[in-house]
Amino acid sequence: MSSIQAQSLEIATHHARYPAIDPETTLKGSASGKVIFITGASQGIGQATAVAFAQAGARAIYLTARSEQALEDTRARVVSANPQTQCKYMVCDVTDRHQVEASIHDCVSRFGGVDAVDSNAGYLDQWAKIGESDPVSWWRTWEVNLQGTYHVIRYAIPHLIESARRHPAGGHLILISSIGAQMVRPTASDYQTSKHAINRLCEFVDVDHGEAGVKCFAIHPGGVLTTLAKHMPQAIHGLLVDPPELAAGFAVWLCSGQADWAKGRYLSSNWDVDELTRRKDQIVQDDLLVNRLRVSS
Repeated sequence: MSSIQAQSLEIATHHARYPAIDPETTLKGSASGKVIFITGASQGIGQATAVAFAQAGARAIYLTARSEQALEDTRARVVSANPQTQCKYMVCDVTDRHQVEASIHDCVSRFGGVDAVDSNAGYLDQWAKIGESDPVSWWRTWEVNLQGTYHVIRYAIPHLIESARRHPAGGHLILISSIGAQMVRPTASDYQTSKHAINRLCEFVDVDHGEAGVKCFAIHPGGVLTTLAKHMPQAIHGLLVDPPELAAGFAVWLCSGQADWAKGRYLSSNWDVDELTRRKDQIVQDDLLVNRLRVSS
């Protein structure tokens, strides 16, 4: 495969929020009664996702990140978007399993459960060739992106299973991946391999807990020029044109239950959801959008 070639569906794409994934119109009320747990909620995509779930009528939203001041800002935005949505937060580093466990326990204690989880916390440092990379920074990418995601999954799963048991509309788990998971770009070995691993981890969640009602998705959030993304090479910045509200609306759409048939797969927030749904039979029958080794017949 070319070093810059990405594997993707040939499908209509969007680079802004559109009616089918709009939490203020089409999806309004789709999160009614639900408790949403979000990591990396202090800014960017995580913050936009919290606001979107409030707009969609979530009963409660629980936020975590490492900055208390930024979490308070997100909480204020959630309350402004929907004063009826309860919102609490806890400072949490996802690489610390005890902090993750404590935050999920606090969410359940306050709100009675967890119906959907958006694992959004991530890390991206300066890119470098493997032979010129900083070993500490390289492994830190894996600690946050993969170990942190594992911690969230590990401690949220029992509550998502219980949510799905109470009502079929519960039990959704979104893992933030990247289109980079499908690419092999020079100098991106830490970031792109960690995101590729997240796609496979999503498949394992489905294999281990799908029958218990957990619906897990690994999603590309679009090309968003977040604070982290600014660490990418300058030449890539011009491609990062998507607003964080695109991924936020896509997450709300996934948790509405309309894509439960696609659980255990990699999806892109850029893909048109109506066309994606029309491709359902082909995707399921051919087992598309999963990590597989390509070999000649």
